[in-house]
Formats: sequence, structure tokens, C-alpha cells
Amino acid sequence: MKLISETRPLAGKLALASLALATISVWGVSRIDAQESTGEVPDLTGVWDGSPRARPINGPNMPWTDENFPRLNARALAYQEVWEEIIAPKYDCQPASSPAIQYDPYNMEVTQWPDRVLFRYEKDDQLRTVWLDGRQPKPHEFSVQGFSTGYYEDGALIVTTTNFVFDIVGFDDYNGIPSSSQKIVRERYWRDGDDLWITLEVEDPMFLEEPTSYTARWIPATEGYKLLPYDCDPEASRGAVRFFPSRYD
Repeated sequence: MKLISETRPLAGKLALASLALATISVWGVSRIDAQESTGEVPDLTGVWDGSPRARPINGPNMPWTDENFPRLNARALAYQEVWEEIIAPKYDCQPASSPAIQYDPYNMEVTQWPDRVLFRYEKDDQLRTVWLDGRQPKPHEFSVQGFSTGYYEDGALIVTTTNFVFDIVGFDDYNGIPSSSQKIVRERYWRDGDDLWITLEVEDPMFLEEPTSYTARWIPATEGYKLLPYDCDPEASRGAVRFFPSRYD
């Protein structure tokens, strides 16, 4: 693994000095970036492998096992009761959202800049921007991936994402759990040796009785690996629906 100063645009005294002065407002608290408070910015840059090589227990019921399956309220249970595979928006090329896209078994590329961190996902060709410069979302700024702000603390990247649109499978398309515009996703990224880890917590009072969380890891991708285009074709994708019988026919 190369040193951080050799591998990403954050390198250099000017960039680090600029980063150290950035004041970040997250969760209603004014913070100074961790480059000033701890002197440690984790090196997260690179292409990361989230396939079963990194998560041997990955499967259709993960990361929500019997031990941490979310406590759904009556509204969510009603949605889940009428759920069937043929209404999944993924067959119309709608991308996965948090907290599912972080766990989907695909590669991910991370790029760190002084004012932002970019997460590019091989799954669904998605790009998330985590702003480190204190900016906040505009009232109308809602999207499938939401609006993410972050800061560094104790060798980790802390991210909070809000402003999601309603999504019929915004929580989990395996189990048919929706999410609302009140969804809040909190992520903590850190390095443990060569591996990249995440602990993710999601709350959504419209559908969850209490917050729920999971922890997962990525391993370094094969040297020289470039993310492959997902290139979802709506016609071909929707064609797969014919293989799923509807309970209402």
C-alpha cells in the first residue's frame, strides 16, 4: 500500500493545511476537521473489493441477520406484505440506495480531496459525494442517494446522509423494505491494516421502530483493476420480470 501522499489528491502541505482549517457542521455540531484535532486523516483512497472474497458470509439475507434484523413498524410491515419482486425499481434501472448499496457485492472506488470524498460504486454506476467543507443541502435537494456531509475524527471518516427521496425499496430490496425522506444514514469508515471497514447505522421513523446497523469490510482490489461500467439497459432489465409470477394474477 502506497503512502497517502503518493496516491491521492489530498497530498501536499497546502492541501493538508486547507483541510485542517475546514469547519464542518454535522449533526448540528460545529467541528474542526480531524487533521487539526488529531493530525490523522485515514488513507481510504483506492479501489476496494466488496465481493464474497471480502465478505465470505455475504448472501441474500445479509447484512440483516436474525440478530440485527430491523424492527419494522406497522407501516413497513404493510408495505412488506404486498411486496413482490416484479415491482422492484431496479428492473427500471433505478439504482440502489443506502444502506443497501454499501453492501452489494461489487467493487467501489474512493477518492479523497480537501473538500470532499467521492465514493464511486461499480453497482449501478453510482457516484456519492461527501462534502467536508460545511455546506448543507438546499430545501429542494432530495435524491436517491441523498446529501452527504462528513468530517475526519480519530483516524476515521464520519458521514451523515439526509435528504433521500421516498423509495419503495430504499432500505432493502431483498426483503421489500421501503424508506422515506426522513431516513438518516450514518457511516464510519476506517482502515484496519490493508482492509477498509464500515459501520453503518440507519434510522427512519416512518418505517423503523428504532435505528439498526451493520458492519462490513472491503479488501484491496486486484492491482490495476478499473471499475467496470454497469450499463443497465431498461428494456433488457424489465424483460427479467417475466420470470417472476405475480401473486395478484
